[in-house]
Amino acid sequence: MDFLNPYVGALHALAAIIWVGGMFFAYVILRPALVAFEPPERLKVWAGVFPKLFAWAWASAIALLLSGLWLIFWVIGGLKGMPPHVKPMMGLGMLMIFILFYIFSGPYEEFKKAVAKDNWPQAGGHLNKIRQYVLINLIIGLITSAIGASGRLWG
Repeated sequence: MDFLNPYVGALHALAAIIWVGGMFFAYVILRPALVAFEPPERLKVWAGVFPKLFAWAWASAIALLLSGLWLIFWVIGGLKGMPPHVKPMMGLGMLMIFILFYIFSGPYEEFKKAVAKDNWPQAGGHLNKIRQYVLINLIIGLITSAIGASGRLWG
């Protein structure tokens, strides 16, 4: 099974890149570009973007969780052998998954209902909540990525 370890490590890194990169694109690039649109059109664009964004976020979160567990138990040798940078990565990753679950099951569900009813002010309010939590997750994701990238330097 050792032959899988480099592939699992690569999957772990790619899943992080996809998830954090998706949030970065949505927040830093797409969101400001949509300001030029009227609220109903802007919200319709988000309604089209979110299903794909969340599908990739969930796939990435699951891949990160499973590959992280693989790396801990089959590469590092268990929880006791973890290098110091892995524990904060684990904790922050779990927090990110919790926030993703909250966004998906709370504000996003309400956003979809409001868009379906053409209730643009209500949809805009839910989009604002989503935006706030995506920013939090983006910051956590960037910190977690920096920890992962610099982990070997932690001593």
